[in-house]
Amino acid sequence: MFERFTDDGRAVVEGAVAQAERLGDGRVEEPHVLLALLEREGSRGSFALASLGLSAGRREAVVRALAEARRRGGLSRADADALSGLGIDLSQIVHRVEQTHGQGALAGTRRRLSGRRPFSRGAKELVVESLRVAVARRDRHIGDEHLLLALTARPGVPAEVLADHGVTYESLTRVLYGDGEAKAG
Repeated sequence: MFERFTDDGRAVVEGAVAQAERLGDGRVEEPHVLLALLEREGSRGSFALASLGLSAGRREAVVRALAEARRRGGLSRADADALSGLGIDLSQIVHRVEQTHGQGALAGTRRRLSGRRPFSRGAKELVVESLRVAVARRDRHIGDEHLLLALTARPGVPAEVLADHGVTYESLTRVLYGDGEAKAG
């Protein structure tokens, strides 16, 4: 499937691996893909993000939001709200765990000295979703814009953080394709 990726698409995948390495994670997750997308310049995906107001200054807010979700063990606000509905205060749990085990204990950082970082199930599904998005648009390649669209089409922290900054599947589709056809794959 990677032969269908554009140079920008490949750069995002390679950037996601680099993000996982930088953070000391043993595998590549969807937030790593979003972090890699935020680093791109001069691509369709970076153009779309900038067009939707996610400029360099606002990108720092996205990075902070991803770091906060990481601190919560990767749980989204929707997850936290669901736990709250059961009488479980996630912020209190995070605080107690960090008191005992140190800041970021729930981040799940597992240091690997060397070797290839495998993709998590979610990250693999994201790559497959990007193919579906490209096929649905009748595009013959998979670019960084398809990875970005796939991130917004899937539930989870990256989609939640992007939506908080006005970047949704629908808004991306309008910017990238100039039409209202914003049906998720």
